[in-house]
Amino acid sequence: MARGIDIGDEVAITATVRRRVTEDRVSVSIPSYGFPHSIVDRTSKVTKGQPVELIGDITHIDGEWVTLNLGVPVTVNIDTLRLVTAYKPPTRKTPLVDKPT
Repeated sequence: MARGIDIGDEVAITATVRRRVTEDRVSVSIPSYGFPHSIVDRTSKVTKGQPVELIGDITHIDGEWVTLNLGVPVTVNIDTLRLVTAYKPPTRKTPLVDKPT
């Protein structure tokens, strides 16, 4: 299980190419996601069965199910994810309130 994953983290999931839909789109199969998904692929010539890494941000966590944004919301099992970058909230350089005079 991918521990330490929280909302806002950037994660990666490995999908498998199913087929080429159009000249610039490819249909992929995402593990534990029951629907087909297509991605834009203009630069490379991927083939059927080739693994492709998709990167997105986590928007919702519900137990062992995680929703991430890949252009559209995709809900997958947390075991299929790999942490790329942990979310770090922005820091303030100036205080929120003015100093008393």
